[in-house]
Amino acid sequence: MAFKPANSIQDLQYFGEFGGVNPSISDSSTYTFLSAKTMFDTFEGNADGCYLYSRHSSPSNLYLGEALAAMEGTETANVSASGMGAITPVLLQLCGAGDHIVSSRTIYGGTYAFLKNFTPRFNIETSFVDITKLDVVEAAITKNTKVLYCESVSNPLLEVADIKGLAALVQKHDLKLVVDNTFSPLSISPAILGADVVIHSLTKFINGSSDTVGGVVCGTQDFINDLRNVNNGASMLLGSTMDSLRAASILKNLRTLHIRMQQHSLNATFLAEKFEADGLKTVYPGLKSHPSHRLFKSMMNEKYGFGGMLTIDVGSLEKANELMELMQNRNLGYLAVSLGFYKTLFSAPGSSTSSEIPEYEQKDMGLSDGLIRFSIGLDADIERTYKMMRECMKELNIL
Repeated sequence: MAFKPANSIQDLQYFGEFGGVNPSISDSSTYTFLSAKTMFDTFEGNADGCYLYSRHSSPSNLYLGEALAAMEGTETANVSASGMGAITPVLLQLCGAGDHIVSSRTIYGGTYAFLKNFTPRFNIETSFVDITKLDVVEAAITKNTKVLYCESVSNPLLEVADIKGLAALVQKHDLKLVVDNTFSPLSISPAILGADVVIHSLTKFINGSSDTVGGVVCGTQDFINDLRNVNNGASMLLGSTMDSLRAASILKNLRTLHIRMQQHSLNATFLAEKFEADGLKTVYPGLKSHPSHRLFKSMMNEKYGFGGMLTIDVGSLEKANELMELMQNRNLGYLAVSLGFYKTLFSAPGSSTSSEIPEYEQKDMGLSDGLIRFSIGLDADIERTYKMMRECMKELNIL
């Protein structure tokens, strides 16, 4: 039977402490014990259902983690205070001095900076490759490689990873496949396709209201236990803990993710098709012109579409900035980083979210100055939005 991620979330039944339809929020940083032995056992990780200290876990965080694990089809999950607070512990847990990572060349700028500039301090090296070419990926693997890292749909170029193909490579070479699925929640289920670890920035589509930051690591019980270990767990010791109030808030928003992703995808598909027909250089996995369109279709949970992210290239940074400022003035969205908001957000990634990547590498990967990344919102009348955007483009002689 096909995996249905939204059903898996919906089938979880939580009751609050007093019978509330939402689980009660655990507004405590520390927890009491009825006996000293139970406290000792909890420190040792041998007391199920007992809570020690909120940096380790809390009921609210575990509720959210359980729901996200259900969504991704993994045994369990650990939530964190940010997306980077999920990514960095995973890589440091899996790699030590002398180890090697093979990463997609097009990834979020913060992840790129961590791998390029920070992990070499620990003698962890990274090779950045074109993730869409499996032969190139395999050629980069060395005897010291421990992790293959990618994004399901890459930021910002929207390259699509062949997760089944990459999973076969990690099996062959005894590696771990870590996939950031932030751009495609519900649409793609990396763990079902063979990924070992799935990461999200909860800040984006999953929360959906641009009012908090958060992250999650979805994986096996053994791996999540390792991350939380009080002696050598990277999540526990680096301390990027999500607050219980935020966990409760994100859990409520997660309940509507399936409806929101359908609308994000519907609107993005409509605009991408119109932009392409107008002659704009448009990249969107839902377009037949996208080089990985068929691959995405083969992996996707069809109901949720091709996602809410698209790019257009207007030729220069000056034109991109003019267009974004005009669209914001016309109330078509916000000139802002991040994604997954109810309102459309747009930015020029070369000078913002990917600015950590040196200019020569941006050029090598095809990230041009004139590229605008759109996170398409939940507009009720997307035809009106398109007409207004088209007027802006005509006004600036882009069309």
